[in-house]
Amino acid sequence: MLDPLIKDRDRLDQVLRQIPLEPGVYLLKDNTDQIIYIGKSKRLRSRVRSYFRQPAQLGSRLELMVYQVVDIEYIVTDTEAEALALEANLIKQHQPHFNVLLKDDKKYPYVCITWSDPYPRIFITRKRHIGAPGDRYYGPYVDSQRLRQTLALVKRLFPLRQRPRPLFKDRPCLNYDMGRCPGVCQGLISPQEYRQTLHKVAMIFQGRTGELVAHLQEQMHQAAEAMNFELAARLRDQIRGLESLGVDQKVALPDDTVSRDAIALAHDDRHAAIQLFQIRGGRLVGRLGFLADAQSGSPAAILQRVLEEHYAHVEAVEIPSEILLQYPLGEPDPLQAYLSQKKGRRVTLTVPQRQGKAELIEMVQRNAQLELQRIQQAGDRTQAALADVAALLNLATLPHRIEGYDISHIQGADAVASRVVFIDGLPAKQHYRHYTIRHPEVTLGHSDDFASLAEVLQRRFAPYTQTDAPPPDPEDWPDVILIDGGRGQLAAVINVLEPLGILEDLTVISLAKQREEIFCPGARHPLAADPEQPGVQLLRRVRDEAHRFALNFHRQKRAQRQRRSHLDQIPGLGHQRQKELLATFRSIDYIRMATPEQLAQVHGVGPRLAEKIHRYFHPS
Repeated sequence: MLDPLIKDRDRLDQVLRQIPLEPGVYLLKDNTDQIIYIGKSKRLRSRVRSYFRQPAQLGSRLELMVYQVVDIEYIVTDTEAEALALEANLIKQHQPHFNVLLKDDKKYPYVCITWSDPYPRIFITRKRHIGAPGDRYYGPYVDSQRLRQTLALVKRLFPLRQRPRPLFKDRPCLNYDMGRCPGVCQGLISPQEYRQTLHKVAMIFQGRTGELVAHLQEQMHQAAEAMNFELAARLRDQIRGLESLGVDQKVALPDDTVSRDAIALAHDDRHAAIQLFQIRGGRLVGRLGFLADAQSGSPAAILQRVLEEHYAHVEAVEIPSEILLQYPLGEPDPLQAYLSQKKGRRVTLTVPQRQGKAELIEMVQRNAQLELQRIQQAGDRTQAALADVAALLNLATLPHRIEGYDISHIQGADAVASRVVFIDGLPAKQHYRHYTIRHPEVTLGHSDDFASLAEVLQRRFAPYTQTDAPPPDPEDWPDVILIDGGRGQLAAVINVLEPLGILEDLTVISLAKQREEIFCPGARHPLAADPEQPGVQLLRRVRDEAHRFALNFHRQKRAQRQRRSHLDQIPGLGHQRQKELLATFRSIDYIRMATPEQLAQVHGVGPRLAEKIHRYFHPS
């Protein structure tokens, strides 16, 4: 395994000498050959060398990165603008860890249109880039309530696909009769016609509502001249609805014909809150928000990086002719050239000095400052709650990872358990886990929460006690384990963890629902704590989240069992064929209503088995 370049000066000098003094992109790799950072420069060797001169002056984030670099690759381009475009594409493809300037904390929602589908869907999501490569994400939008109102209005004005899957197999649902859906499930509209409607909807989220209204007005006049008054009336209603979106969003600027974006930020030692206002035809059509690490660079460098990342993911028509900046950028020329080339016409980047545009930047900055204050207040409350938990449980440091466990069942049937994880006081859903209880004595009519919790904790920590097991990852090791229950549940867990020899490395408590009492191992009485103090409220949130997660999983298991209870009694109908039937007909009721011919069309179900299924539901 190679040492980091910063610790091997001879190899570092050799690598740096091979890098040319030309424009291009550089890729920094770690000892697993993973790309951890992608950057651009008009002089590659000079930029890369600057990282290794005095890493301590780069800030903690970049210093940590430098000490992980073991190899450097580069790609030479002809111009800086080409380097910027290539960098954006490579970052989008590889998603390097240290390139994530904008934090995806799911704070802001996006609108997604699944252009990869023949009949695209449109919906709101807080998870970007989870779909197919052809899908498009618009946002992130700061005002989630207004975004939902806008999407609801759009779905009333335009006939759009309402469900990800058909409700019925051979007929459209009520949305079609109401004019809300064009009958996508039954192919009553072609994919090409449906996409034309979606392209109109996309214009709204691209900030091109004015352009769309003008297009619809032209269509309305043409329909009226052709005596198609029904179509003209429908277009008129769409125009009125779209015009209502921006009634209270007029922004007074000297030239209201120019499309422009205005960007500004506010920052403290930890966070930088960035706001980007989209102004089209003098109207504020969108307000986007971003959150960045304040230590990742100067305010001007953060703004530049935000602009590069944002405009790399938008279509050319969404790029405005003018971008107003709070600070002058360090390298504006390549960004301006890249945007102009992508848009196909000149794009200007300016720091406004005149009164009207300068006041606009001040308004954007005030909104960024308010957002930063909200972030600070939320962070302060979380830190206070963590400090209170540390004081309650006599911990040496603030708890970084808190795990919560709960059991869910109905009289022993479909017994399941959940594990939820809070990192630094916030839910970390990527670490949540479900458990199906395997205990032989937990069956229908006989429940045992003590044994169920003991089983789950045994399965969670037993792998660490094996002789050949590697040491636990500190990020995977909990500072606090919270059990939903009282002294009995806590004792059952302690009886499992103690023989494993890891109890002394864990802080295990239980939280009873009735009086919100906290119990610790070996103590006869609960801790003296107020149920409304910050630390107890945080523990209650963990407990309630574990209960919610377990209950949802239990309901899923119960629904699956109930759906299959009838099908299990049909001879020759195995698990895979049951899945195929349910995937096709969606419910037992629709399987019961199906004819033998319809049943036989299901993959794996032939005519003989179809007759058996039909006879089971229709014995007469």
